[in-house]
Amino acid sequence: MILLKITNSSDVVASKAGKLFEKMTPELIDQKLVESQVIQQMIDQLQLEGLEGQIFSVKGLDIKDDALTTRNSFKIRTSRSF
Repeated sequence: MILLKITNSSDVVASKAGKLFEKMTPELIDQKLVESQVIQQMIDQLQLEGLEGQIFSVKGLDIKDDALTTRNSFKIRTSRSF
């Protein structure tokens, strides 16, 4: 299993769409936009390599150092098979 945590969603949105758009969108929307694009690009590349599996976008999961913590609000937002 591989976990990927994106920590600069707003910066990416600002660089791709401009500062005005970034200021108008909340952090949560920025995160969802970036995650959906990253997931699609990962699926495209993994399929080219012949790999099969699933990618999940989750909410309520925290990783600090070597500790994994789930909050009561843990939820799988999206699941994509490839």
